[in-house]
Amino acid sequence: MVQTNGADAPNQIIRFNPNDRRHFIGGSDARIIMGEDQDVLIRLWREKRGEVEPENLSDNLIVQLGTVTEVLNRAWYQRASGHTVKDIQKRVRHPVHKWMAATLDGTVEQTGAVFEAKFMLPWAFTEEAAAEKHMAQLQHNMWVTASRSAVLSIITGGGKWVEITIHADPLYQHLLLTAEKKFWRCVQSGEPPVLFNIETPRPRLEAVKVVDMSTSNRWAELAATYLRTREAHGEHETAKADLKKLMPEDAKEAAGHGIKAKRSKSGAISFEAQLAEGSRASVQ
Repeated sequence: MVQTNGADAPNQIIRFNPNDRRHFIGGSDARIIMGEDQDVLIRLWREKRGEVEPENLSDNLIVQLGTVTEVLNRAWYQRASGHTVKDIQKRVRHPVHKWMAATLDGTVEQTGAVFEAKFMLPWAFTEEAAAEKHMAQLQHNMWVTASRSAVLSIITGGGKWVEITIHADPLYQHLLLTAEKKFWRCVQSGEPPVLFNIETPRPRLEAVKVVDMSTSNRWAELAATYLRTREAHGEHETAKADLKKLMPEDAKEAAGHGIKAKRSKSGAISFEAQLAEGSRASVQ
């Protein structure tokens, strides 16, 4: 039993287990606090105050799939990246705001990045949507651990594995800290919280994925054009360069064999094709 006071701590006597989630805000809580569901926010507030028991997720299939695939997810990431994940399920508290904590899926030994393993359904899956969905949790965990980046390792129900790298965002973390402080004061005072309701920066994704475009008809058309014209384009550019070398330095114009070269006042040389009498087409 401890007596606590101050702006960032409960102002009442509390008997608690340091591992009891009622006595800190974690990464999964951050997502609710920055979310858009008032009812879910109120339930979280009541859980933190000890008025209701935490929701039983043992019958939530998606949550359980995430739990049972976490070991595979971590192993797959290590195999694909060549990196090692350590600090698995380590609990970390913020050095100043003791009510902020993170239970880590791990940290990447080589980079210090926060590691987060997720299972997601394949329906309408996009990396942008996945990053946005988990942004609050990732930024919270990066803030608690003073990490500069996080790795989101995702296995989808469609049999895909995706790695997304997210960097620490000072503006997002400032907004997140403000929202969490307001929520925690409500836990202390008993005043029901309200949604933070502020637009946060959109996640900036690092390009790391490999995409198969073999099912895109438009890609197929453009790829065929590229392959058909690649050799001709190379010959075209080589001919232009050699023609420029042949043009005398004191010549303003040079013509012959169906093309005309012109030198601008800045010295740049352009070409145009003389297709027929009275008909001209520029050559870039």
